[in-house]
Amino acid sequence: MDKVFNSYGKYYDIIYADKNYEKECNFLEEIFQKYSKFETRSILDGGCGTGGHAIPLAKRGYEVTGIDLSKEMISIAKEKTSKNGTNVNFNVMDLRKLQLNKKFDAAICMFAVISYLTEDKGLIEALHNIRKHLKDSALLIFDFWYGPAVLTILPTSKMKAIEKEGVKVVRFAEPHLNASRRLCDVDYYFLVIKENLVQYEGKEKHTIRFYFPEEIKHHLEKSNFQLIRFCPFLELDGTPNERTWNVAAIAQAV
Repeated sequence: MDKVFNSYGKYYDIIYADKNYEKECNFLEEIFQKYSKFETRSILDGGCGTGGHAIPLAKRGYEVTGIDLSKEMISIAKEKTSKNGTNVNFNVMDLRKLQLNKKFDAAICMFAVISYLTEDKGLIEALHNIRKHLKDSALLIFDFWYGPAVLTILPTSKMKAIEKEGVKVVRFAEPHLNASRRLCDVDYYFLVIKENLVQYEGKEKHTIRFYFPEEIKHHLEKSNFQLIRFCPFLELDGTPNERTWNVAAIAQAV
C-alpha cells in the first residue's frame, strides 16, 4: 500500500476518465438518504485519490475532507480544486494513522481502498481510526473485492487504452492470485503516448486483498460498527452473489 500510486498516480485521471464519479456520488447520496439517522453534511473521504468523489460531493454542498497516502495524487487533487474553485480539505495521511481532531457525519472509502489493506492489523487500525473520527450513528460506506466472486470468476490479464486531451495511456494488468492468502498481486505496465511518441513507460505492483462477508462483519463489529447491509456496488437493493466482484458495505458507528 505504501509504494503504490506513485508514477501511476500522475496518469490516474486519464486511465479512469471513463469512470462515472457522478453516478457513484448519486449512490452515496441514496445511502445517506435511506440509512442516515441525521442530515449528512460533513464527509471523511478515506483514500480519496485525485478527488474523484470528494470534488463532486463538495460541489453538491457537502463539507469534505479527503486523505490519501499518495503525495502525487493529493497534489493533483489540490491542483484540481484550485482550478475549479471547489473547497475540499486534502491531506497526505494514512488511514491507519489518522489524526484530524474532528468528527464527521459520514465516512467513505471508495474504489477498493479497503482491499489495499492487505493485513488484518492494518484493516483493524484503519477501522478503529475511522470510528474515532465519526459521530455516533454516522455511516461508513466502502467497497471491496468480494471473495466468493474472485474465486469464482478469477482475475484475468487485461489491457486498457484511453485517450484524454491528446494524451493516450495504454495499461496492461497481469494478475497473480494467491488464494490461500486471499491476495492478488497485479503487475501494471503502462505507456504514455503523445503525438505518436512514447513519453513515458512505467511499472507498478499493486497487492489487493479480497474479503469475505463474514470477516468484514467481524472486523466492523470489533471496531464499534454495526453492519447494515452488503449490496452490489451501485445497486443498493441488490444482493451479492458469486458473480459480484465489487461489493459495497454499509455500516453504522455504535
